[in-house]
Amino acid sequence: MTVWQIILLASILVLATKLLGYLVPPRVLETPTASRTAELMTVALLSALIVVQTVGAGQGIVIDARLPALAVAAGLFALRVPFILVIIAAAATAAGLRALGWA
Repeated sequence: MTVWQIILLASILVLATKLLGYLVPPRVLETPTASRTAELMTVALLSALIVVQTVGAGQGIVIDARLPALAVAAGLFALRVPFILVIIAAAATAAGLRALGWA
């Protein structure tokens, strides 16, 4: 199987899954369990993406300037600082550490 065939098959499966979601009765989706699961799944997937992009490099784990920048962003976000300032502070942290030689 070629890469393009795998991509095409995965795309078809994703579309089929999405279309099947429209067949689920609304009363099932309105239950507290389904609502809570959907909320937690979103947070879990986003958290996993952030961790993989922050400490992952190929097949290994790399601790570099991205990790302290993420910690600064999380701290400021917890303090309810405006999002643009969180991004600027995290970028400045990473840039400053890289300028000091911590790649």
